[in-house]
Amino acid sequence: MLATNQILSQDSLQITSKDSIVLSSWVVGLGYNIVDDSATPFGEDFLDIKNTWHALPYPSRISIGRFFKNGIGIEAIGSFNKYKVGKIVDGSINTSPRDYYAIDGKISYDLNKLIGETSWFDPYVHVGAGYTSIGSVGRATANTGFGFNTWFGEKWGLNFNTMGKWGIKEGSTKQLQHSAGVVYRFGIEKELSKKGQEKLALIEALEKEKQRVADSLSAVQSAKDEAAMAERLAEEKEKARLAAMEKAKLDAENQRKQKIKDAIDALGYVYFDFDSSYLNKPYKTLLDKLAFILQENPSVTLMVGSHTDSRGPEKYNMWLSEKRVKRTIEYLVKHKDIDAIRLRGEAFGETKLVNECNDHIRCLEEKHKQNRRSEFEINKY
Repeated sequence: MLATNQILSQDSLQITSKDSIVLSSWVVGLGYNIVDDSATPFGEDFLDIKNTWHALPYPSRISIGRFFKNGIGIEAIGSFNKYKVGKIVDGSINTSPRDYYAIDGKISYDLNKLIGETSWFDPYVHVGAGYTSIGSVGRATANTGFGFNTWFGEKWGLNFNTMGKWGIKEGSTKQLQHSAGVVYRFGIEKELSKKGQEKLALIEALEKEKQRVADSLSAVQSAKDEAAMAERLAEEKEKARLAAMEKAKLDAENQRKQKIKDAIDALGYVYFDFDSSYLNKPYKTLLDKLAFILQENPSVTLMVGSHTDSRGPEKYNMWLSEKRVKRTIEYLVKHKDIDAIRLRGEAFGETKLVNECNDHIRCLEEKHKQNRRSEFEINKY
């Protein structure tokens, strides 16, 4: 059985990117190379940097490789350098500048497969072959060496490498080629590290223990759950009843509002004679019916909008529509005892014609009359 503190620690357990290792990937690199052509690899001149090492102040090495889950890697490398005058080459002082070009292929083996995987440090050994041109003199080489990558994240890192290169043809020179550069991984395939697998196993064990504890308590909890369920059902039923009542109330209110609106809309508009704001008898009768609706519904307030046809100057038409608003509201207030606070008026002049009869189109009188109107819009129910 797992200890209680282990169970409590489950919330702090998470599988993160640090718990994974890269199985395989492509890697490209760009960096610097240093050539030591002292002809005494690993000898007494190995660290005689001043006299035997050749380097350039700019990136001079490019590489691309494919690395597999079994630890094997295949890599192609191109490099460039210059042999400077005055440095030791083949045991003697170099007397003229010489360009150094090399193309190398290598097969590497990831030592983490032997010593244990890490997510940030990859040491390896390698062997391979290549072709090197020094001062336009070419030679094939057999290569071997070691190096390591150190990763700052899943994709970016640094590479450091030392490679011994022996000319295959008798009399060819030997070189040491050191390099350092930036590397970038892509096409990555990953799996959990040993630590990640242990963490996953612990998480699964904790889940299993939690389930065992939950199962052992299920009999006691069952009665509580049933009681809670009954209570929830009762609450939901009551909520549904209250919601139905509220909906019925809302529907009734909407029906009341619609009934009022339909009744007012059914009255139509108050129409005026040309160049007049006086109310004709038929439209006084219409306003009587409107007043009855307002008296039946004392909470309703209206906006009375009055209009003219397009004939006459705009300024005059605005003045005339203002008089029509005033006459319409005065009739309801003075003759029908409708509280003035329930009526708001607005004059529109000829700005809201209901047809095409504007200043540029001639129309019959019947069409012009359609624009000489007072209309009613409910502001509040």
